[in-house]
Amino acid sequence: MLILRLVHRQTGTTGLLVGLGLALLPLPFVLGALAWLNQTARVPLRHTLFCLAWGACAATTVALLANGWAGDFLIARQGSVRGETLLADVATPLIEEAAKGAALAMLLLPVRRRLRCHVERTCAVLARRTHLPARRVARVVRVLRPYRRPEFRPRLRPAYFRRPVRTPARRRARSSPRTLAAGVVLGGVTACGFAFTENALYLGRAFTDDQQDRLDSIGLGAEPSLRDYDSTVHTFVLRGLLSPFAHPLFTALTGLGIAIALTTGRRWAARLAAPVGLLLSMSLHGAWNAAAGEGTRGFLLVYGLLMVPCFAALVCFALWARTRARSGRHRELPAAAG
Repeated sequence: MLILRLVHRQTGTTGLLVGLGLALLPLPFVLGALAWLNQTARVPLRHTLFCLAWGACAATTVALLANGWAGDFLIARQGSVRGETLLADVATPLIEEAAKGAALAMLLLPVRRRLRCHVERTCAVLARRTHLPARRVARVVRVLRPYRRPEFRPRLRPAYFRRPVRTPARRRARSSPRTLAAGVVLGGVTACGFAFTENALYLGRAFTDDQQDRLDSIGLGAEPSLRDYDSTVHTFVLRGLLSPFAHPLFTALTGLGIAIALTTGRRWAARLAAPVGLLLSMSLHGAWNAAAGEGTRGFLLVYGLLMVPCFAALVCFALWARTRARSGRHRELPAAAG
């Protein structure tokens, strides 16, 4: 309700409905591509729905409010021109990518909870009641530790990020790529929801501005034409046709970094992967916003030299993950038959 209210204040009722309708058009294609990749990642539906709702509601609400506060602060300190430039190129990527990455952090990063098993709790109660020495209680706990029940053990990460148990028959298939694909899927789904609400806001605002300009210039007598809504068409072509995968590409880098941190066996990679992925997503987002303010030539240059190769690399990764998963299933067949 809050995000609908915030968007409605800037677009109006007609602009909100038009923006929602136009923002729905590219959404099935992006979600369909992520669903195709999810056949390898095997992310549960509840996790994808949570990420989609977080991106569409929570992340956009935080981004709208924080961008407004950051814009007022930068314009008051740096002036209107420099403040708007810093807001678009630096502050907005930091805020938006951090807001989208918060869903992945809450969902994927391990939370260590200190849970004691039934045996340890029983020994603690006995120690308090019988006033036994601490060494004797610790000895009893060490003896009974193999018999603790598994339901008291904390779950540190989702099941699709756990490494498969290596048996002699499966020694060739080393790391399953579906773990990395899960990070890409969750990041892309979160960004899909964010891009949907952001597109609805920008398209609704452009439609309202075009409608007001038309009323101011020609009045109500003439019939409306497509030329009267140039800003709406330009915004839809830019955001719905040329760059529907822009936000999923940014946040997929964050999800890929968290996935590497959860699946790698090297300590330095586990510590650096998530921050590096977040920084790469912010940098790519900042370059994209800077290109949008450089005119048509600068935008096409960044689009062709940066965005297209990054998107091609993501497509190659998805194809590699699918191929590797199929080859892993074929390798498991002889072992299962044996």
